[in-house]
Amino acid sequence: MALEHAILVSLLEKPASGYELARRFERSIGYFWTATHQQIYRVLKRMENDGWVDARDVPQHGRPDKKEYSVADLGRAALSSWLHDPIEPESVRHDLAVKIRGAAFDDPAALIQEVERHRQAHRDRLAHYLAGEERDFTGPEANAAPPDAPLDAERELQHVVLRGGIAYERMMIGWLEDVLATLARFGPGH
Repeated sequence: MALEHAILVSLLEKPASGYELARRFERSIGYFWTATHQQIYRVLKRMENDGWVDARDVPQHGRPDKKEYSVADLGRAALSSWLHDPIEPESVRHDLAVKIRGAAFDDPAALIQEVERHRQAHRDRLAHYLAGEERDFTGPEANAAPPDAPLDAERELQHVVLRGGIAYERMMIGWLEDVLATLARFGPGH
């Protein structure tokens, strides 16, 4: 996937300035696709030049005007084309897994602190995802639609992606707990 596609999806959900897009990448999209502020601005400029996005100046009080981007017809066509193209299943590239295998040639117990740090990061991300799910999809403030309401594709597909993130974090936490139990069997200097 190219950054362009992630930006198009985000702008179709809601038009935004480059700054607002960067904030979305930090808060939600970034858990599935990361980009720096500079990358987002550079790609937005190219997308505007290619006719994929439109930009309009939005006046702001007490601050310089901002550019708000929305998806143009060429951008919709590019996204549609990409959505219909097959993609290969992802291969996992996992530095920690290589370190764990490499620990067999050093001191396996020395990795415990690093694995615990990773487990905490995944616990934190899981808590963030679960709070977002409660806020946006399952909690009393989520404005649940009546049972006979038509399906809202945007909402349902956002939720299924979030559920995938939740499942992934739970799987990672379980695996890291298994790694910790295995490492604990080795004493220092084993």
